[in-house]
Amino acid sequence: MIQVKNLTKRFNDFTAVDNISLSVPDGEIFAFLGPNGAGKTTTIRMLTTLLHPTSGEMRLNGYDPVTDQNEARRSFGIVFQDPSLDEELTAYENMEFHGVLYKVPKDIRRGRVEQLLRFVELWDRKDDLVKHFSGGMKRRLEIARGLVHHPKILFLDEPTLGLDPQTRDHIWSYIKNLNKEERMTVFFTTHYMEEADRVAKQVAIIDKGKIVAQGSPQELKHQTNTSSLEDAFLALTGRAIREEEVGAIDHLRMHRRMRHR
Repeated sequence: MIQVKNLTKRFNDFTAVDNISLSVPDGEIFAFLGPNGAGKTTTIRMLTTLLHPTSGEMRLNGYDPVTDQNEARRSFGIVFQDPSLDEELTAYENMEFHGVLYKVPKDIRRGRVEQLLRFVELWDRKDDLVKHFSGGMKRRLEIARGLVHHPKILFLDEPTLGLDPQTRDHIWSYIKNLNKEERMTVFFTTHYMEEADRVAKQVAIIDKGKIVAQGSPQELKHQTNTSSLEDAFLALTGRAIREEEVGAIDHLRMHRRMRHR
């Protein structure tokens, strides 16, 4: 469902993603892990058509995100790390607007919106303004919204960041049920290693732009002779504190400024 081969992204003399390859089968839950600044966000931006790679190949549901952007975009839903809902609209209006943007036919769209809002237990709050929702409710709504157009792939960039353990557990219950019921491929990042250990079938760990390990959580623990995925992660990436991924972001901003001169 997701194929990446020799993918590289450079911003002038800075290499954010360095010749990575990975494969995610249809219907799998896949964790993409790494320290701050490792290249996770840059990779997701390339996969979701927001950035063009310097070199390499990508396929989403058989489509090239560079040359088949519209088809690729229809193939995935995405929940960004930063909030992206319109808080001045109701939950239902946010869902409806997303469906219109993706040209989901009206008769199908309304049934799908109700189905998803019921699934994430927000149907009773469908007419409430999103600005009155808790953080967990907003996250559940963002996940539901990303699924309106029946995507084959769901990208989740730290979907449970800042949520309490109870809400995190509920979010993952929804995601695992969606994966099972709709055979949806899930590609996610997280800094909560226990989440990846619990829900991911396969894991890739990226550091300094390179993939340093791939395998099941159990295989990575065996490889590093550790008892938890967090310890395996630290064994593979080191214990030094990392800066945020500002290097890639700063180079991207500079690149855009130069293009528009």
